[in-house]
Amino acid sequence: MSENEVPKPTSHTDGAQACVEEIRAMRQRIPNFVIPESKGAVRRLVVAASVPSEFIELAAVAVKNSAMLVRGSGTDPVQLRDYMSFAEAYAPVADELEALAHFIRHSVKLARNKAGSDALTTYALAQRLARRPETADLAPHVTDMRNALGTRFRKVKVKQVPATPSPQSSPASTPTV
Repeated sequence: MSENEVPKPTSHTDGAQACVEEIRAMRQRIPNFVIPESKGAVRRLVVAASVPSEFIELAAVAVKNSAMLVRGSGTDPVQLRDYMSFAEAYAPVADELEALAHFIRHSVKLARNKAGSDALTTYALAQRLARRPETADLAPHVTDMRNALGTRFRKVKVKQVPATPSPQSSPASTPTV
């Protein structure tokens, strides 16, 4: 690249795609990572997942110290403790990712706000200028912008219906109190 050439900036789409790829690569680094099989899968886990850590440790001790409690399909105490260690270690990671998602959504909304606010200002200016003879060529742009804006953002002018005169009642027919 020569000194006079300006480097081509990476597009926002390319940058966003690179972030998505990095986030998806994180899946491979997280042990016990499972994608829910249905919308209701998380709901079904809540009750047993809410059991206190102390209770789980007591159950692990009881299984370790009593052969009667050892089940063929049950989890051994070492595995129970490993599950709890994983849960305690990775809960802050989930919190951080949720915060990041919240901040990214805010940043997206802010960017849309800035672009939308600037576009609305341009529209208002174009509307005023289109009324002048020397800048009447802006009228088609105003029409296109108005159509693209739709009724959601436009002020709809309500036609005022003239009030119908109420029948005059004579003073004699009006009851007095």
